[in-house]
Amino acid sequence: MKRRNKRLGIVVSALAGLGIATALVLNAFQDALVFFITPSEVMAKTEMPERNFRIGGLVEEGSVIRDPQSTEVTFRVTDTAESVTVVFDGILPDLFREGQGVVAEGRIGPDHVFRAYNVMARHDENYMPAEAQEAIERAGHPGDAAGGY
Repeated sequence: MKRRNKRLGIVVSALAGLGIATALVLNAFQDALVFFITPSEVMAKTEMPERNFRIGGLVEEGSVIRDPQSTEVTFRVTDTAESVTVVFDGILPDLFREGQGVVAEGRIGPDHVFRAYNVMARHDENYMPAEAQEAIERAGHPGDAAGGY
């Protein structure tokens, strides 16, 4: 009988350890997940997620404003249907410019201004996230998406 109880204790301990390990792994994945949202989806939502996500589209022509006293840059990201203001404090990639594709990672505030901690410009003539490509095509501007991100 004691031997059976000992085995049962080992099995229960192993299952408990496995459960704890699974919970830790799932928690780590949840923190690392970054969702992609288009500007149209941002403007359509009444309640934005209180977590980091990516917003992508084209840098709107004439929207880039650089603060001469710091590295802060304000610009608008558009999917040609809607636009979202992005504020980034840092050094932008060399390929960043108006009319080009961009993906920004960060969080949106209650004022609907996206505060980015990372900005990625297109790195290849053929690359564009599928979600951004679809959003631009839905807006009726397939020519804008031809260059990609």
